[in-house]
Amino acid sequence: MGRGKLRIYLGAAPGVGKTYAMLSEAHRRVERGTDCVVGFVEHHHRPRTEVMLHGLELIERRELEYRGSTFTEMDVDAILARRPAVALVDELAHTNVPGSRNAKRWQDVEELLQAGIDVISTVNIQHLESLGDVVETITGVRQRETVPDEVARRADQIELVDMSPQALRRRMAHGNVYKPDKVDAALSNYFRPGNLTALRELALLWVADRVDEYLQEYRGEHDIRTTWQARERIVVGLTGGPEGRTLIRRAARLAEKGAGGEVLAVYIARSDGLTSASPKELAVQRTLVEGLGGTFHHVIGDDIPDSLLEFARGVNATQIVLGVSRRRSWQSVFSPGVSATVARESGPDLDVHIVTHDEAAKGRGLPVARGARLGRSRRIWGWLAGIAGPALLTVLLNQLVPDLGLANDMLLFLTCTVAAALLGGLLPALASAAFGSLLLNYYFTPPLHQFTISDPKNIVAIAIFIGVAVSVASVVDLAARRTHQAARLRAESEILSFLAGSVLRGEDSLDALLERLRETFAMQSVVLLERTSEVDTWTTAASVGTGPVSRPEDADVDLPIGDNMALALTGRVLPAEDRRVLGAFAAQAAVVLDRQRLVDEAEKSRELAEANRIRTALLAAVSHDLRTPLAGIKASVSSLRSDDVEWSEEDKAELLEGIEDGADRLAALIGNLLDMSRLNTGTVVPLIRETDLDEVVPMALGGVPEDSVELDIPETLPMVAVDRGLLERAVANIVENAVKYSPDGQPVKVSASALASRVELRVVDRGPGVPEEAKERIFEPFQRHGDAPRGAGVGLGLAVARGFTAAIGGTLTAEDTPGGGLTMVLTLPIAGDGPPVSPELPTSAVT
Repeated sequence: MGRGKLRIYLGAAPGVGKTYAMLSEAHRRVERGTDCVVGFVEHHHRPRTEVMLHGLELIERRELEYRGSTFTEMDVDAILARRPAVALVDELAHTNVPGSRNAKRWQDVEELLQAGIDVISTVNIQHLESLGDVVETITGVRQRETVPDEVARRADQIELVDMSPQALRRRMAHGNVYKPDKVDAALSNYFRPGNLTALRELALLWVADRVDEYLQEYRGEHDIRTTWQARERIVVGLTGGPEGRTLIRRAARLAEKGAGGEVLAVYIARSDGLTSASPKELAVQRTLVEGLGGTFHHVIGDDIPDSLLEFARGVNATQIVLGVSRRRSWQSVFSPGVSATVARESGPDLDVHIVTHDEAAKGRGLPVARGARLGRSRRIWGWLAGIAGPALLTVLLNQLVPDLGLANDMLLFLTCTVAAALLGGLLPALASAAFGSLLLNYYFTPPLHQFTISDPKNIVAIAIFIGVAVSVASVVDLAARRTHQAARLRAESEILSFLAGSVLRGEDSLDALLERLRETFAMQSVVLLERTSEVDTWTTAASVGTGPVSRPEDADVDLPIGDNMALALTGRVLPAEDRRVLGAFAAQAAVVLDRQRLVDEAEKSRELAEANRIRTALLAAVSHDLRTPLAGIKASVSSLRSDDVEWSEEDKAELLEGIEDGADRLAALIGNLLDMSRLNTGTVVPLIRETDLDEVVPMALGGVPEDSVELDIPETLPMVAVDRGLLERAVANIVENAVKYSPDGQPVKVSASALASRVELRVVDRGPGVPEEAKERIFEPFQRHGDAPRGAGVGLGLAVARGFTAAIGGTLTAEDTPGGGLTMVLTLPIAGDGPPVSPELPTSAVT
């Protein structure tokens, strides 16, 4: 009996229609004559889902007693006894009641599959075990019920049930997912647009990754080497030359022409490590391709065309972009070159683009030979081993073991030559070989004590010794040089990788970069100098270390950066080969300096533009909104002082009330203007301390009528870390704004709840609401949405509230109220390191 097949309907959140889709599939199979039963389906009293159960055979659930209550679970034994062809099992991640056959429902499903029964199930993306931490970060809710990813990945079919966040929220607002009394809590907490969008992206990415796995698995099982052009994947072959930038940009333009195009830049390095590629240029190209949204790959391979084609087919690429060869035309006589070979052997499944560039046919150049830099003491020891070693060995052999034999004597002398090569390099080794051969000839080759050789065999032996000694010395010296080169190149690559990473991370600290440069080369000081023209004096843009110089001429090492900038280092003179890495540091320093200045200029321009806008708006506000209450006050005072009219007590009281109302409006307007001024000048200094919301919020409602607000602040809420005065002022502005737009008889609701490491205060009104495109604009200074009356204020209340909220470490956002209206969400950090509080959510959101 074979194993049953598992089909999973995957959703981003509860309510997207997974169970409905599963039941629809069951009806289709029943119509085709398939024996299908419902093992367990939870319809959550959703009418449309409940109707879909009609016409399907239901397996009775098993009842279990636990802690004095009765629960129902899927009856696995009954399904196994019934042995249907297909069983529907909802909520794969469900935890069974203690006493059940298995602890988890996915284990029940595994039993059914082992029995040869096909299973159709459902699961939400937040219940996958590997995504638990990610989902908690997004939603603030830790999923208690999870299913191992491997269980889902082993499914024969995975179908994504997708729905946009807006459509799901509308479905919930209409009561199609939860009961009406749970809708507001769900929409305000777990089912926010941002949460749903992030969960939807997780689901799409997870399914897309699974599709790639299916595709790679199928291609591997059927040994398919050709490219399947499911989407454009463009491989760029890099040589480390300057033409690579042109190729990368060309590939990026090709990728933009197709939806979902992907660029993969690959550099093929030979396994012997010998290359003419510039590490600096490769670092620049890596930064360029990653900045364009592509990826960089480093591959080892001696046959470059074959390695490039193997890589392209391995990643299922559709196109390869190569540059015209930089070799001279006469060099094509010996081999066609990489571009021509790849184009010839690519086959019909890979398109090869040969791109022209400025470096074509200019020659590749040769690797620069790099000698081993040995210290003075090491060279002295090399010469001692090469000269004194053979002399001392001659004395020892003559005195202690004179009859050891010529062959053994030669091996001992060869040891001295190898030691000389290891310590001092090639020259001491060659000198040791020459000196050792003379000693062998004079002391150990008959006739002794003469520079002649009587036996021809000894002549051959001496010649072989010299040849072997020179060869071994050359190989050992070359290995030492290569070891030094590898160590140096590794250090250089680490430095260049740091510089490339700093570009990608957007690090803007020039002093940190110069300090890293000073530490790398062990210099005393590093200075970045600049001047406006060649005739002006140098000025210091940035410096680190002690004793910085003021001119490049006074430095031990100076490196020009363009025409009017230079890097000056003091401490010691650097060798020529270090200038390549120094050039990378210099280029990065110039980029960071330019970036800092651009950021500063942009910030200054923004501040000037904002100040100009606020100044214009302030003049408009002063010309009308401030003059209006003043005009009313003056008119009332003038009337009271007039001797021409005899005012009654009621008239006087009315005029005095008008004066008081105008003064209150004037005080509120001036208070908001002063608050906005404090925010713009950065003089708001919050005093953060632990505070209870139920102590602050009621104090903020003094400016609104008593029956206009419904307050729901639980006493069990954790304390928040805020400035009480700023929070009270922010809440007062928010509530006053909500009351202003709320219809008569519809009080504003102010409620609070804890969510993960934060507390949310929600101010809900049933007014006309705000369009999506205007939700951010209402927080800007001097902005009043829609047809707000001119006397309603200068449009600073919400701007001040958001500014004060940001000053105390919180956030203030606007959301739609389900059923119409606007909800202001004030998020505040919980005080201390107490454990986060899990919110009250509908059961389906966490099970």
